[in-house]
Amino acid sequence: MTTSFLSDDDRWAAVEHRDRAADGAFFCGVRTTGVYCRPSCAGRPLRRNVAFYETREAARAAGLRACLRCRPDEPIETLAYGFGDTPLGLALAAISEAGLALLIMGSDRVEMREDLAARFPRARLQEDDAVAAPALAALAAAIDGGHPAALPLDERGTDLQRAVWKALREIPAGSTASYAKVAQAIGRPQAVRAVARACGANPVAVLTPCHRVVRSDGGLSGYRWGVERKRALLARERAA
Repeated sequence: MTTSFLSDDDRWAAVEHRDRAADGAFFCGVRTTGVYCRPSCAGRPLRRNVAFYETREAARAAGLRACLRCRPDEPIETLAYGFGDTPLGLALAAISEAGLALLIMGSDRVEMREDLAARFPRARLQEDDAVAAPALAALAAAIDGGHPAALPLDERGTDLQRAVWKALREIPAGSTASYAKVAQAIGRPQAVRAVARACGANPVAVLTPCHRVVRSDGGLSGYRWGVERKRALLARERAA
């Protein structure tokens, strides 16, 4: 979905709502501070002090400098996202040019979008159900015990986190592993707590199956999308 900001009224509305879909479409110059910003900048200028510019070059030609808060000269990444229903509730998928960047479950669209925005504070977010559909279909297939299509992943984390997430994807469906076993699998047997934190930071629900990691005694530990979902996922996989 593409949004146009052709009139100053449209542009000011985007500034008031800190609309990330407007980032890159125009720049907001603030006469009183002498800076130009992204429309989504957290600053709160008065309308009478604002001028709009098509490009950052035009803003600089007007004598303005880049805002240090929103850093409008840094590259803008676009994330297309969409919502879908799964057998275990609502899901949100976000896709970058590199691949699937986020796949989360929840119950409230506003909260889930806020989670997305917090994770990618400098991204321009565009709702696009068609782009998100393959990831949501893969999630639904995985929950149903099927074989989801392989998707490119845009994983962003430390080397240890990415190693953990890779190890999680190697745990067979219907099986579980302890945090200690995962730590051994990545060659860091002393890093059990770090493994647990990496599981908690997993950005791709179910397809990177952190739900298959349990305590050493076999008990279910926490799950960022709810222990009941974790229990249901394991039960579905064992029954498949």
